[in-house]
Amino acid sequence: MGSSPRVITADAKALQRISSLMQRVLIVDPLPASTKLLSSLLRDVCYCQIWTAHDVARGLLLVEKTDPFIIFAEQCPGLDGADFARALRRSDFASRKAPLILISAEATASSIIAARDAGVHEFLRKPFTIKDLMRRLEAVAVRPRDWIEGVAYVGPDRRRFNSGDYAGPLKRRVDHAETPDQARIVQAVKIVRAAIGAIGHDPRQALRAMQAQADDLAQAAQATHDAKLGAVATALGQRLSGLAPAQLRFADLDALVEDLWVWLPPEETPRRTAAA
Repeated sequence: MGSSPRVITADAKALQRISSLMQRVLIVDPLPASTKLLSSLLRDVCYCQIWTAHDVARGLLLVEKTDPFIIFAEQCPGLDGADFARALRRSDFASRKAPLILISAEATASSIIAARDAGVHEFLRKPFTIKDLMRRLEAVAVRPRDWIEGVAYVGPDRRRFNSGDYAGPLKRRVDHAETPDQARIVQAVKIVRAAIGAIGHDPRQALRAMQAQADDLAQAAQATHDAKLGAVATALGQRLSGLAPAQLRFADLDALVEDLWVWLPPEETPRRTAAA
């Protein structure tokens, strides 16, 4: 890229949103040269405070200390950016939901899927240009994705992964058969079902997932004017309110969550609630 002027391609509104997002930036990369290059490109876009870390442990420490608005992580032999993403998403840090862009010289289908499943927002292949970088920044700043607070997965909605140019409603093959609200309800109930099964081995994430789904189901009930769903979601939220992970008990939730299974497709409805 040499010393020639950088070409910033984004409209004023997009640049304003990008600039707001880039007030505090964290770069997790073991290679000083690539860290320096990325920092230079980011400062060509706008003024920003940048912190750097050379490994996962230091990166997580800086997340806690600096509360970054956006994070870049390298995927290379010296650093597992996907591992960093998983740890970040399951942490209690204020920035656990911050946009995370994974940078890698390897862009195989398996590496991109692994990044998506780790909770990454965007994937940036090396070598990249300022135009490539701006596309990723615009995607996270202008087209944010819904947050999925599950058990097996925590992160932005994977159906939107690396799809900044997509403008349609949904992408799954079955999405044409259900409304967005129906899809939202089914997804939330499935996450509750998975969280029930995780109480024994991951109570913290099980509790966090169920609390998030209770809120989401209450919003969906309001949007669909479903009083029954609203009552069940409210009851679940009240039961979980104020609980610590160690206080989470399957027996206390069994009868309550049974009422949710009616919103699952018939072939996926459990015959009976099980703790495992």
